[in-house]
Amino acid sequence: MATERAAPLRLGSIAPNFQADTTKGPIDFHEFIGDNWVILFSHPEDFTPVCTTELGEMARLEPEFAKRGVKLIGLSANTLGSHEGWIKDINEVTGSLVNFPIIADKERKVAYLYDMIDYQDTTNVDEKGIAFTIRSVFFIDPKKTIRTILSYPASTGRNSAEILRIIDSLQTGDKHKVTTPINWVPGDDVIVHPTIKGDEATKLFPEMRVVKPYLRFTPLPKN
Repeated sequence: MATERAAPLRLGSIAPNFQADTTKGPIDFHEFIGDNWVILFSHPEDFTPVCTTELGEMARLEPEFAKRGVKLIGLSANTLGSHEGWIKDINEVTGSLVNFPIIADKERKVAYLYDMIDYQDTTNVDEKGIAFTIRSVFFIDPKKTIRTILSYPASTGRNSAEILRIIDSLQTGDKHKVTTPINWVPGDDVIVHPTIKGDEATKLFPEMRVVKPYLRFTPLPKN
């Protein structure tokens, strides 16, 4: 596996490229992204209870992500052989079928590149004393830009519905020049982007409801 150290990652950063072995074969990450959205999500270790439930649920939801043009790729700090045995357990326990690739990152090279390390709990290390990865989620758009980063401690499982909701929000905002309010889900009213002013806002959003000059709600256009 080859990597190079990148600058600190922020929203708007280009996702660092890397080459790695996965359960679906070797990849170049930028080539894997291609023209798609990608969700990269990490796990501390194979054969752990919380991670098993998470991967099973992401596998169950993979068709929903595919509808949105999103590719999934996981990462865990173990070898390919370990991953393959764990996938059998995941499929058995959850009833899902894991089809997306899982990166083998035993040496934490990708984890360090993406700053997925648990600095809060310094005892969270493997037999070699290498820090485990936290549960990070990176939402990466087709331009290879990081759009959202979620980080969970090792003890806390993620919310798969929120991951889907964030993708829906990002893609809706990109398409319609809107933002989404608290607890928004598809079908709810959205907020007209503050940069859309005057006649342009009225033309684009004829059903716009002005609550304050800076807060304008609208249903999404039907087309």
